[in-house]
Amino acid sequence: MDILKAGDKVPQFKTIDQNGKAFSQSQLEGKKTIVFFYPRANTPGCTAEACNLRDHYQELKSAGFQLIGVSGDNQKKQKNFADKYELSFTLFADEEKEVIKAFGVWGPKKFQGREYEGIHRTTFIIDDKGVVEQVIGKVKTKDHAAQILACL
Repeated sequence: MDILKAGDKVPQFKTIDQNGKAFSQSQLEGKKTIVFFYPRANTPGCTAEACNLRDHYQELKSAGFQLIGVSGDNQKKQKNFADKYELSFTLFADEEKEVIKAFGVWGPKKFQGREYEGIHRTTFIIDDKGVVEQVIGKVKTKDHAAQILACL
């Protein structure tokens, strides 16, 4: 797994959001962006993280950032997740794992002694030129907005 680091340019990708709208990395340019990767919609940790970010979304927007969540869930599941928890930011339905692999957050994981391939919960803070400014690897799901705001 070769994760993007500070100073790296966001690689090219194409995906769709929770509403089925096409999105590519070129749409990040000109906007400061926070991209957070989470393993699966509607799971306890992912829900806690998304809701914490929802509750502090205005602060992130006030700091000039757009917010994008990414998982390998399909568009319908992402839409249901966004609707159920009133998430007003973009969620990518990255079933092909194009964005997940482009950012380098797909790889071996361990849970209860079992090894498997999955998404590493990671957040990237990206400048308006599409360059990674910071990477948060040890995400605190219930207090993630504070972690991000401390980096800005």
